[in-house]
Amino acid sequence: MERFFDPTAPGTFIAFSPQHLIVLSIFALLTVLLYVFRGYLRDTSGRRYVRYVLIAALAASELSLNVWYVAEGVYDPADSLPLELCSISLYLCIFMLLLRSERLFRIAYFTGIGGAVQALLTPVLYYGFPHFVFFEFFAAHIAIILAVLYMVWVERFRPTLRSVFVTLGFLNAMLVLVFIVNSITGGNYMFVARKPETASPLDLLGPYPWYLLSMEAVALVVFLLLYLPFYKRRAVG
Repeated sequence: MERFFDPTAPGTFIAFSPQHLIVLSIFALLTVLLYVFRGYLRDTSGRRYVRYVLIAALAASELSLNVWYVAEGVYDPADSLPLELCSISLYLCIFMLLLRSERLFRIAYFTGIGGAVQALLTPVLYYGFPHFVFFEFFAAHIAIILAVLYMVWVERFRPTLRSVFVTLGFLNAMLVLVFIVNSITGGNYMFVARKPETASPLDLLGPYPWYLLSMEAVALVVFLLLYLPFYKRRAVG
């Protein structure tokens, strides 16, 4: 149990290892189940319980991570603040679910799915199975995606084309804040200061600082692709 929480525990995360593939399979199963039972949840009180479970999962993952930071003496403003894209999405999802806010959904849909799916497939993760951080990382990112899909499939919320650009504006405003925090703490939130130390898709986007512009272009393309299914529905309607 000590090694489960040990911040100096040996072992590294290996992408697409058996443990990683099992996690991705669990994510796929939960996604399919949510889709299959969307009609049942929509027409019963079960929708409320699912919403509360998702809120609890998101809040518990964030709270437990911060407790671990403090308990293990590894809290550092340079990398422990909730200023990564998926951390921001997590908080958006909590308030989106609590308030059933369509306005928050229209941002969380793009940041949540766009960021968390990439994080599940290509994690920047320094602890492997069976470390606490391994479980917390994947639980949080899976919950983010399920929260957004719940709002689409059960609550029937829909993004708009305008929300693509609202989300880009929101993220650019966050980048200004993150740049200031990075300058003060020496951190690298949202990879604004430099690329991650491990291999990542950012390696394909050019050197610093030009990859930041490439990230803007990639984000726009990804958001438009995420909006595309809803554009077709609106066009048909």
